[in-house]
Amino acid sequence: MAFIDEVRIQATAGGGGNGVIRWAHTKEKARGGPSGGDGGRGGDVILIGVRDLSALAQFRYEKKFHAENGVAGQGEYKNGANGADVFLKVPVGTVARVGDDGDEFEITHEDEQLVLFRGGFGGFGNAHFKSSTNQNPFEQTNGKPGKGGDIEFRLKIIADAGLIGLPNAGKSSLLNALTRAKSKVGDYPFTTLEPNLGDFYGRIIADIPGLIEGASEGRGLGIKFLKHVERTGILLHLVSASQEDKISAYREVRKEIESFGQALIDKKEIIVLSKTDLLSPAEVQEAIDSLKKETGGEVLAVSIIDDLSLKQFSDRLATLLA
Repeated sequence: MAFIDEVRIQATAGGGGNGVIRWAHTKEKARGGPSGGDGGRGGDVILIGVRDLSALAQFRYEKKFHAENGVAGQGEYKNGANGADVFLKVPVGTVARVGDDGDEFEITHEDEQLVLFRGGFGGFGNAHFKSSTNQNPFEQTNGKPGKGGDIEFRLKIIADAGLIGLPNAGKSSLLNALTRAKSKVGDYPFTTLEPNLGDFYGRIIADIPGLIEGASEGRGLGIKFLKHVERTGILLHLVSASQEDKISAYREVRKEIESFGQALIDKKEIIVLSKTDLLSPAEVQEAIDSLKKETGGEVLAVSIIDDLSLKQFSDRLATLLA
């Protein structure tokens, strides 16, 4: 499930239709009283929340959006039709910033609608100006232009759980096993260059690119991916059984998490000892005990090539995410 988490577009609301000068025609007179209708209102630019984390991908190539203009008025007192609104579908958790220094709007739930730009009002036809002192007005007004401008979309929350750990900790493999995602898997650093997402019984799990020492200072894939971690609900911190010093591996990632700021420090973290098929049962238990002592929290163990291990892990994860 590919996604874009930041994108910039332009959008403009529709302009109002013009009012018109028209005259009623009767059998008695070639030209009767004023009958020009008002112009229709321009369409609005509206955000609507959807439960589709890939929704921002629609803006990858199409960057300009315009709501319909209102239709001009007609004779016989007929007003012009209003222009159709344009709806911009964005994932729940999206923050929209209007202009470089403009207001910010956040979509917090499905089907929520927020109007970013209002369409212009329609102009008045000459029938509007008729009065006791002005029986035959030759007046009309044009419609007002719609509002518009740049919009920057930023996806604030991308997943219910984020898989973190050093490169090659087994994050992509575990995501594939749990969700049937199609993450690339390889024994080299930075296999994952963008977070991959998978659906786990209606919950979204994100495979976050591997963190290295100095990431909080911009090394490797750097701050960008610590921000991805910030947007997840809970952290599943993978420590590979292939690591000779598992505590050091845990501490290295934890150091970068804590250096990034309080938002990550306070997140719920579950330690996951991965690739346990590489160890004997006694060695697995020893690793679990040492990680529990280090973290003081829950430690899960999993091997994706052991069906029982994978099922037990999956059941526990489903409970944690419920």
